[in-house]
Amino acid sequence: MGKIEMLNTMKTLLPFSLLAVGLALLAATGPIRAQAAPDSRCFELRVYYAAPGKLDALNARFRDHTMAIFQRHGMTSLGYWLPVDNTDNKLVYLLAFPSREAARASWREFGADPEWKEVAQQSEANGRLVTKVESTFLTATDFSPPIKPSTAAEPRAFELRTYQTPPGKLDALLARFRDHTCQLFAKHGMTQFGYFVPMDADKGADHTLIYLLIHKSQDAARRSFQAFLADPDWIAAKAASEKDGPLTLPAPDGVKSVFMKATDYSPSK
Repeated sequence: MGKIEMLNTMKTLLPFSLLAVGLALLAATGPIRAQAAPDSRCFELRVYYAAPGKLDALNARFRDHTMAIFQRHGMTSLGYWLPVDNTDNKLVYLLAFPSREAARASWREFGADPEWKEVAQQSEANGRLVTKVESTFLTATDFSPPIKPSTAAEPRAFELRTYQTPPGKLDALLARFRDHTCQLFAKHGMTQFGYFVPMDADKGADHTLIYLLIHKSQDAARRSFQAFLADPDWIAAKAASEKDGPLTLPAPDGVKSVFMKATDYSPSK
């Protein structure tokens, strides 16, 4: 074979050789998985305290009017829930916005909406429906699953969990969730809805983790956490992460859990 023919043959075979090398490397290292970008949206967790005897009317207003008006003004409803032990007549819900600025604009537009003004006036003819509103703007953590409505054929138990850390410990707590806790939750049958930290200092931006879990039932949640706490991998991860002290404050402030049930109009059930 002449030199020219040999060069032409090498040019022809080179792409196939590179392909073979690439396939070999892929087989050795496993498939390449694209990393999903963290959710950059602004979330808002709102808690309404209904006036005595007004919770049903408040739910009716959301079901029949408020949610549709929210949607018209760019406010994404993710879920509406009632605490199982609802001695304070609470309604808890979660919204999403493209940004904090978009949230401000949406709320301004909502408040000025003629339909909302009429609905509010008619629904409060016999007194206000809400006595207090708590609002916390949130950002998703980099390890949160995609945050979107979640539904199932049977009613489920939603659990809102809030962790408070000692000063300077939030990053270590987030690292433990990212590297260990989330995988162990999944291992023990807990569905993870979303993980968040507050945006504002006065809401605990430097020491608070807020997240939502979904269980088949409260009994299932109890069994899952019993198995989780007894898991050797969790025991080892907790010990390693707390060599320099606990990552959450002592009870009852460090870890708070509220079990909730979805309303009939909630996008997440």
